[in-house]
Amino acid sequence: MDLKVKITITDELSDEVVMSTGLLDLASGEIGRIEYQDHDVATEGLPWDSADYEFTSGMLSHQDKDVEFRIDVNKTTGQYSVSATELLEIKLRAAALFAGMSGKDVLGSVDAKSGSVPGAHLH
Repeated sequence: MDLKVKITITDELSDEVVMSTGLLDLASGEIGRIEYQDHDVATEGLPWDSADYEFTSGMLSHQDKDVEFRIDVNKTTGQYSVSATELLEIKLRAAALFAGMSGKDVLGSVDAKSGSVPGAHLH
């Protein structure tokens, strides 16, 4: 399944916040189609390449409800992404907020469909 959702991306620098939008692939955790707002990459460079870069976060919004999460930046490739653990957390929190489901409900439906939960290890 190819499911991508629009997210807001915030790159935090010491004295500045750079906002952008992108598409989060809910299957892989990769983020693409980054479009910066009020930031010219050609003249100002990439936010995460700045000496005063601190961190990047993302927000998934739906009907005035938000799920905020951490975004990893691969400084070699420039790829934004979320880890497998973070991606599972996003899905659980989004389901709870947006659909009124509990995390247990979501895990039950994932478990029933695939036989396992991606990224989960049972001991």
